[in-house]
Amino acid sequence: MKDLRRYLVLKYIQYLVLSSSNIVSTLLGLLGSLYTIIILQSAKVSSKSTTVLISSIAKADILVSVCVASDMMVWIFDVSVLSAAFTSALLQNLLTANSHISCLLLGCVAFEAYLITFFPMESRHVRTVKNARLTSRIIWILVTVECAIFQMEDFLKASSMSTHLSSHCTLLFHFSGRAAALLRSFSYFLGIFLRIINVYFYYKIFFSMSNR
Repeated sequence: MKDLRRYLVLKYIQYLVLSSSNIVSTLLGLLGSLYTIIILQSAKVSSKSTTVLISSIAKADILVSVCVASDMMVWIFDVSVLSAAFTSALLQNLLTANSHISCLLLGCVAFEAYLITFFPMESRHVRTVKNARLTSRIIWILVTVECAIFQMEDFLKASSMSTHLSSHCTLLFHFSGRAAALLRSFSYFLGIFLRIINVYFYYKIFFSMSNR
């Protein structure tokens, strides 16, 4: 559990403290996720709701590894892609999806830690493996839809620059553009809220443990 706590601290710093990712934090995050996935395969680690959420956080870094592997292939082997703009947008959207999934799951872990500290008996029926898996699945689905909308916007934007769009495609372009703009605004304010609420949860937990 000490290693898992260190991993959570690393992820909190990577996604909720740093303003933007860098090479060092990305590589440390990938190594930490790989190590965490290996740890969670051990029979010594019991299957709890917290470990389910942590496992989902670690698996979200698969999206980052895809982007890193793609960049390395282009850089080392000089591989050409069919559509550089489409591929670049896809990789950026995968990184965005990873960040959003991780932030939401970290918020769930913080909320669960808060429930364990202050409402251990009352929240026992909520803190189940089934609910943790359901929560993780919902978060993945929602962020996947968000990523698809962003990718559709980028694709239609690139198509509008190269060819003349039909009336149906124009309506779809405006819809995806507005939806993407709303999602970006919502994600921005949600990110601020998650930072504040995480600080509040751990502030309460820290002083509660100190008083004890």
